[in-house]
Amino acid sequence: MSKALDGIRIIDMTHNQAGPACCQILAWLGADVIKLEPPQGGDVARVVQRDIPDQDSLFFLVFNANKRSITLNLKSDEGKELFRKLLAESDVLVENYSPGALKRMGFGWDVLQELNPRLIYATVKGFGTYGPYSHFKSFEPIAQAMGGAMSVTGHADGPPTLTCAAIGDSGTGMQLGIGILAALHQRHTTGKGQEVEVSMQDAVANINRVAIRDHQRFGKPKERTGNQLGNTVPGTAYPTAPGGPNDYVFVFVQPQMWESFLGAINRPDLKDNPKFATGEARWKNCDEMNAIVEEWTMTKTKYEVMKILGDAGVPSGAVQDTGELLNDEHLKAREMVVDIDFPGRGIYQTLGCPIKLSDTHADIVRPPLLGEHTDEILETICKVDPQQLARLHEEKIV
Repeated sequence: MSKALDGIRIIDMTHNQAGPACCQILAWLGADVIKLEPPQGGDVARVVQRDIPDQDSLFFLVFNANKRSITLNLKSDEGKELFRKLLAESDVLVENYSPGALKRMGFGWDVLQELNPRLIYATVKGFGTYGPYSHFKSFEPIAQAMGGAMSVTGHADGPPTLTCAAIGDSGTGMQLGIGILAALHQRHTTGKGQEVEVSMQDAVANINRVAIRDHQRFGKPKERTGNQLGNTVPGTAYPTAPGGPNDYVFVFVQPQMWESFLGAINRPDLKDNPKFATGEARWKNCDEMNAIVEEWTMTKTKYEVMKILGDAGVPSGAVQDTGELLNDEHLKAREMVVDIDFPGRGIYQTLGCPIKLSDTHADIVRPPLLGEHTDEILETICKVDPQQLARLHEEKIV
């Protein structure tokens, strides 16, 4: 079966998370993603937080499935010449170096356009390539702070709080992927490539736009409210049995679900109680209402609560820890948790493709070893003969 992005070749010059996440999801959708790495060490993510000595780290593995790897020494003239040949035969170049780094290497946008007018040049930056902060460095927590996410996360009596869900890194990567797909689509009309840029601050601010809307609605910065969602009651996380650190369930009861909720928790007597008859009344008496809900949830596990309420049409979700996610039967059924066999490591679990296309099955292929496909790529794309290839290895250009 053909893939949605069959025939699209992407050069992935990125490292760590945002860029690799972007390129990986495009690879899942069928693009030929060639990860270009320096011969000595490769992507720094290969060694970050290693759990097995002399093995590529899980941090690298979870962001680089379905790619091929080539090593090139771009500090050498011959390495740069081979890179030019690759670019001439590719559709997209993705990088996340510091602003101006690629230009200093001799591959600014003007050079790229001359090499391949159809090439799309996509870049991730902390604060973009222009604007007052463009020369500042950024990482996940910086993006969350500057994008406003931290200011609205946490409890009112506590500090702004970082979320461990990587909205600054992977969130930026997903938005860059959308930009690349848009540029590829527009190329059908114009025949030309273009620059695609996403900054981490821009991406987090975009994800945070509902909170920004509330600032405009109420004329003041949105306050932190912990787990409470608006003024809806029930509308927070409730503890469940047996009382562990993640034994909670989030319950969100909209007005039209109130009677169904009361039936599910066996409290139809509350239907006509004026303290709880309306949403406004429940908010006014939220402490009492929450105590009633908690008394019920504490008699059951989070999964029992979720099933009872889910069957009654009331939105609820168990707070799953990372281990529970990896064992979630629903995620496994949707091929969101898959087993991968990696040389020297054996079987490890990773997440699959969240995008489900009816005509394209996203097979998850193990990440590449460093330089695993160098010879194949140079021979087929750059037309390097065996003698030249042997010399390139000997001179450590690849």
